Amino acid sequence: MRHQCNRNRLGRPQDQRKALLRSLATELFLHGEIKTTISRAKALKPYAEEIITLAKRGDLHARRQAAKFIFDVETSKFMDTETGEVFETEQEGKKLIPQTVLRKLFAEIGKQYENRNGGYTRIYHLPPRRGDATEMALIQLV
Repeated sequence: MRHQCNRNRLGRPQDQRKALLRSLATELFLHGEIKTTISRAKALKPYAEEIITLAKRGDLHARRQAAKFIFDVETSKFMDTETGEVFETEQEGKKLIPQTVLRKLFAEIGKQYENRNGGYTRIYHLPPRRGDATEMALIQLV
């Protein structure tokens, strides 16, 4: 019996569900907000907030733990290795590395929520999707 085992299963096997949440979290941190279904947004909220809590810690172990929960894709921007500044294009005379979602998470998002004790995401309800009338939501970083 599954008494009190409430979890958003999303109608998928465990491996597909983990991959879905991982890709949704990656896109959320990459763009700041995403439009998805209500059930996916509700499943993503605690998943993303746990990763942001790791980013607030900021140590090496937290970075390695967070790397398990997101895809570390490049954002097509560049970061200065010393100051952490973000540039759209490569600059002359500066040591720049490609910005990835993991680097953005720890350099920008973790610092942004440094003094906040939770509630890093917000869900807005949107009108239903036109094709199948599924309830839609906008989940964004606060």
